[in-house]
Order: sequence, then C-alpha cells, then structure tokens
Amino acid sequence: RESDMPSPPADTCDGDVELSAARHQPEGLEELQAHTKFTKKELQSLYRGFKNDCPSGHVDEETFTLIYAQFFPQGDSSAYAHFLFNAFDADGSGALCFEDFVVGLSVLLRGTAQEKLKWAFNLYDINKDGCITKEEMLEIMKSIYDMMGRCTLPAPRDSAPAEHVEQFFQKMDRNGDGVVTYEEFLETCQQDADIMSSMQIFENTI
Repeated sequence: RESDMPSPPADTCDGDVELSAARHQPEGLEELQAHTKFTKKELQSLYRGFKNDCPSGHVDEETFTLIYAQFFPQGDSSAYAHFLFNAFDADGSGALCFEDFVVGLSVLLRGTAQEKLKWAFNLYDINKDGCITKEEMLEIMKSIYDMMGRCTLPAPRDSAPAEHVEQFFQKMDRNGDGVVTYEEFLETCQQDADIMSSMQIFENTI
C-alpha cells in the first residue's frame, strides 16, 4: 500500500524516491508504459497485485488455472484457462512474468478493435501455425461453454458449441479451403456486427 512507503525528505533527489519505491514497481517501468496503455500509477498498482498473488514474479499454468477458477465457480474453466494462459505466454516459456500479463491485459482492456481481434485470433490458433481450423475453433468454443456453466439460461444444448462454430466458420472461411487465415478472420469480424458482439465475450471472461 502507498501509505506503507516511507516519505522521503523534501530535499531527496528523484533517484532516492525511485529506490524507495522499487519494491512497488517492476523493472523497466518506462518501457512497460511505452508498450502498454497503462499509466505509471496503474502499472505500479497492477504490479503490487501481481506480486501479492505471485511472490516469485512468475505464474505457472497450474497457478493461473487455480486463480482463474475463482472467477467462474459455476462452471469448469480449466480448459479455457489453458488456452488463455498460452495466449498470454507470448514467448512460450511456460510461465507468465508481469510483462506477459500486463501486455495482454492492455490489449484486452484498452486495445483497438483490430488489436483485440489479433489477440483473439492468436487464442483460437491453438497450434500457432497462422490459421484456425474448425477443430481449433470448436475446442475453444466448448471450453467457453464449459466455463459459463450453469449461469447460461436456458441451459445450452450439447450441440450448441458445434452449431456456433459451424455458423462462424461458414462466414469466416471465405475461400472455402477449410482454414481461416488472419485476414479472413479480421475482415469477417469487422463486417459482421453479430460476430463482433460475440467477441466481447473475451472482455467478460478475462
């Protein structure tokens, strides 16, 4: 908490103020500020929360899944948390550092529509080969339905995820080659209000 920090003497130079705040902020704060849409204060606040939950400064997938499950007690969020973890873990290291977390969060909360769609495409592109198959889309969609659990009324039919994917895929796979490229994904989402509004689920499930 801010109040825990010792107040530096009035004549202290900025460097000493920075030192007294060091435990409350990540390394490379200016760089993070440049790469995200958060202010310095917001980054410090996010960092305190991150270090509180993850004292080591890194989150493995198991911990991420446990933290995420607290937000969706009505369903099983483990599969979606797995996909989400991989989307945040941009360098594929198997652990999220504060930078991974805050860069992804910045896109989801404050990114442009195009930035959010690029992030969503990356989430759906499970094997990261640059295109989405119907199977990949179905895996993500099933994990979202599992996570939403009992809070979805009336309860969706078991076939609902597949129907949802079929409808999406027909619109997105513009050249009918069985895969959706980033360009097809972007173009379809930007032109289709229904798809754009359903993409807001990412903001509700993060």
